[in-house]
Amino acid sequence: MITIKCKGDWKKTRTFLTKAQRLNFAQILKEGAEQGVRALQEATPYDSGLTSRSWDYEIITGPFGFEIWWTNSNENKGAKIAILLQYGHGTGTGGYVQGRDYINPAIKPIFDQIAQDIWKEVTRL
Repeated sequence: MITIKCKGDWKKTRTFLTKAQRLNFAQILKEGAEQGVRALQEATPYDSGLTSRSWDYEIITGPFGFEIWWTNSNENKGAKIAILLQYGHGTGTGGYVQGRDYINPAIKPIFDQIAQDIWKEVTRL
């Protein structure tokens, strides 16, 4: 049999959790998501500019936390142009256009900044 004994009260834990409720994660994520849209717009290969202007974001609140989804609404015949630019695609004449990794380098500094801002928010408790 396992027995657990606890001395004292939960005052420090309650104080920490009360303060944690006031953390401003939503604002940090919103600012990071908007910075991500700007970074993606700047990094997107430019022809007509439509793909670059079509970036947006959603912040999803789930059971295990938050997620930022960056989206691009530019399509041609059901194909997402941002994805074709990222990973490459075949052409109608049998050729192939090599992809260009522009999304990951653009968004990595945004992830790093969000993580830094959230850590700063948590450690200020």
